Amino acid sequence: MAKTISFALLHFTVAFTVGYLMTGSVLVGGTIALVEPAVNTLAYYFHERFWKRREQAGKDADAATISV
Repeated sequence: MAKTISFALLHFTVAFTVGYLMTGSVLVGGTIALVEPAVNTLAYYFHERFWKRREQAGKDADAATISV
């Protein structure tokens, strides 16, 4: 759990720093630091669903080939 929390803090810090350096605005940097991880979490969810379906389709194809 400590590793996960430290990674989250690192992620927020990087997002804030990049946003701040690009705009010079603490508000924009803070907003990016909050929004970007939320969007990334959703993207990760759909990415995992896609790969699980792809893996399952491969297993189903293998099973069909074996049973023939």
